[in-house]
Amino acid sequence: MKDERKDKNYIVINKSDRPDNVVERENAVIDECEELERQLPSWMRGYFMYIKNNLLPMSRLSYLREIRFFFRYLIAETELKEKYDDIRRIEPEDLDKIDSADINIFLDYCQRYKVQSDDKTYVIENSNSALSHKKSAVSVFFKYLFRDGYVSRNITDGFNPIRMPKPGDREIKALDDDEVMRMLDAVTTGEGLTKHEKHYWEQTRLRDKLILLMLVTYGLRLSELQQLNISSFNFERGEFKIYRKRAKESIMPLNNTIIEALSDYLNLERPPEESLEPAQKDALLLSIQGSRLTDRQIRQIVKKYTSISLGTSREMGYSPHKLRATAATSLIGRGNSIYDVQELLDHDNVSTTQLYARHKLNAKRELIKAFEWGEDMKDFKAEEEK
Repeated sequence: MKDERKDKNYIVINKSDRPDNVVERENAVIDECEELERQLPSWMRGYFMYIKNNLLPMSRLSYLREIRFFFRYLIAETELKEKYDDIRRIEPEDLDKIDSADINIFLDYCQRYKVQSDDKTYVIENSNSALSHKKSAVSVFFKYLFRDGYVSRNITDGFNPIRMPKPGDREIKALDDDEVMRMLDAVTTGEGLTKHEKHYWEQTRLRDKLILLMLVTYGLRLSELQQLNISSFNFERGEFKIYRKRAKESIMPLNNTIIEALSDYLNLERPPEESLEPAQKDALLLSIQGSRLTDRQIRQIVKKYTSISLGTSREMGYSPHKLRATAATSLIGRGNSIYDVQELLDHDNVSTTQLYARHKLNAKRELIKAFEWGEDMKDFKAEEEK
């Protein structure tokens, strides 16, 4: 099917006070939701309205993907494969024959399954977190079906639990202060980059440094960073505006480090405005080709420099979300109020922020550094015997 958004005749008219790129990104998600709905049975319109009214666009999109995956599983791996070759033909009475044991078999299947594409076979393995999300999406779906009379039983109570680590037991992945400094040194000097990477670094180092500093200073979400425009910044007032989930807006203050990094990038590296397409003139973070950086491009930049800091492969580098965690743990480690950090990071619940307060990685390192079994222990015993 043709992508309407790439058609020059497809125009989003923005009558809100939000930037065009923010509104267009949200509309792109909504369009994808509507495309997924067209791939599912038409009798599910009530469910589509139910999640549209109760979930954020990205969560709605995620749930629709999970239900499409579940329906594809039904006609590929169950007796429905003898009945249907298109998931749009599945009827409510087919779902009424499903019980909790069938859903548990589906969740077990999701742990590890194979996908054939052309001449390749991909093995997909899901973590407990991913399985929990699939279970949640299917649970909400079957609860809706029971509530609206499409099925005769509420089978969700029989779904097997998926064991997840307790919040307090989960290890937070974040850079410590020394690793942050190594990361910033790498983007400043190019040390640790391959010859191929250095070729691009010479053209983008100021942009990349700004990206890393914005993430570790403000704990921005990837989408919040990617959507930033030059017009987001008010240099007279020393602040900038970001657009968060649920159409919320937040004003962030600029500090000297960010002001300097912004000034360097805008004045010394960013392509001149007259060379840019009209749609790209206001975008803050641009590619070498002069278009707004995508989420994927920003992820690759962050993974590259964090991998150098961590001394690991590019694939094992950290994601932008882990730099968000770095901002949280660094701020809390400096004695800042957990409620102030909650406000900065836009956590709905302070218990999320408390996960970072319980981050013990630095404490464990310092503890072990001070606990040696060599000459230091002999010196300690000698002091103890005095």
